[in-house]
Amino acid sequence: MAGGLIGGNGNGRRRYRPMAEINVTPLVDVMLVLLIIFMITAPMITSSVQVNLPQANAKPTNADSKPITITVDSKGNVYLNNSQIQLSNLVSTLQQASQNNPEQRIFIRGDKDVDYGTMLQVMADVVQGGFTKVSLLAQQPGQ
Repeated sequence: MAGGLIGGNGNGRRRYRPMAEINVTPLVDVMLVLLIIFMITAPMITSSVQVNLPQANAKPTNADSKPITITVDSKGNVYLNNSQIQLSNLVSTLQQASQNNPEQRIFIRGDKDVDYGTMLQVMADVVQGGFTKVSLLAQQPGQ
């Protein structure tokens, strides 16, 4: 136990008094380690399909519900919420995922090297499926 000596009364006996300070250094160390762990893992959790998004200066939309994400990689493969699907099954799978809710927000992410026709076909299929809240995602400049 940490403490300091208190002078005795001359008979050689000394008492220890307890130290009333809290050592916060271990707490700060643990918090910094946790902060670093969360800073490293948070970007990895967002999406597992890697694409190079084009840049745009548009402001982000409001996030009132969890959107469904459609991703088209540079090879033209289509993913619905990180699960690869065929383009011909996109509308039926999308209707099942949204529980036939035409107001469900849908984000479409496309690699900047993907063919324009493929992106146009994905966008047309989603709109023809009856979904009205469809957004194309782009990377903000400087990110």
